[in-house]
Amino acid sequence: MSHLFSPTHLRGLTLANRLVVAPMCQYSADEGSATAWHMMHLGSLANSGAGLLILEATGVEAAGRITHGCLGLYSDANEQDLMPVVEACRRYGQAKLGIQLGHAGRKAASKRPWEGRTMQDPLDAGGWQTVSASPIPLGLTWPRPHALTVDEIAALVQRFVDSTRRAERLGFDLVELHAAHGYLLHQFLSPLSNQRTDRYGGSLENRMRIVLEVFAAMRAAWPEQKPLGVRVSATDWVDHGITIDATVALATSLKALGCDFIDVSTGGIEPTIKVPVGPGYQVRFAEQIKRDAGIATMAVGLITDAHEAEAIVAGGRADFVMLARGFLDDPHWGWHAAYQLGAEVELPPQYRRAGLRQWVPAERHKKVS
Repeated sequence: MSHLFSPTHLRGLTLANRLVVAPMCQYSADEGSATAWHMMHLGSLANSGAGLLILEATGVEAAGRITHGCLGLYSDANEQDLMPVVEACRRYGQAKLGIQLGHAGRKAASKRPWEGRTMQDPLDAGGWQTVSASPIPLGLTWPRPHALTVDEIAALVQRFVDSTRRAERLGFDLVELHAAHGYLLHQFLSPLSNQRTDRYGGSLENRMRIVLEVFAAMRAAWPEQKPLGVRVSATDWVDHGITIDATVALATSLKALGCDFIDVSTGGIEPTIKVPVGPGYQVRFAEQIKRDAGIATMAVGLITDAHEAEAIVAGGRADFVMLARGFLDDPHWGWHAAYQLGAEVELPPQYRRAGLRQWVPAERHKKVS
């Protein structure tokens, strides 16, 4: 019996398996609102074989979007335009639905990747003033961000709450708070981008404060029976940045506030840092956080093979396996993985005649039959 395709629970949410479609920016929204592209893209992934589909990084305010084309959940229009997408995925899809809420901070107002995202749009060309923990630009060609005041931090916490309530009205099953990849909350966490001298800077306890405040406020606004988790960058990949030990401390504090899972990624705080990318290169961080903080973890990062994903869950290294680019390449990756592992996966009746036996190695045909 496959461990990857065994059912599980997060709080009151039942998931058919432990395979997750990771949040993937599509840069195809209109003023933060979903478009026909999202209907097509997410509708396909809702039938991917994964038990959980998490929507892309979604800004809690217009100035928090990574690019002009990124989703937002800060207005009535955003909420209304996302509603039919969610309803279609729920009606015709098999996966439960989550959404990732975040703020890009100093990395906001960027160009879309195919437009050259190494630079931000200037103010006179549709850009906007970015914000961060400290007025430290991302790089030499990037503008200096405004350092948030204590009052502005309080207002930001409320924006996360407002977007969380919109997510509940839309009927999402799960919410993930984005505190990774060099975006705003990560900018507070990392000493590379946070040089504050008030209660939000200096010690690890102070640098974690905004993340814990945002999470606690979201947890209070989110239904008790629904899971709430956090994506983190477990390490900045440099000795004087965020370390795995600091992330374990953060995860432990989040668990005490009612956090249900940690989605474990790495890096993103500075473009010059070299990340040693390779197959499954981030799994060891998910394993350590799971062990040392005693919290469920999701492993992500160049996991491409069904048997590799199975071994991660079966070996207790993480509770869930997430794929992003794998699902872009093969929107039915989960179906094919299930057949390779001899597991059952629910298919929509319209697709059951597809003859998926062709995806099972010959020596496994008899067992699957």
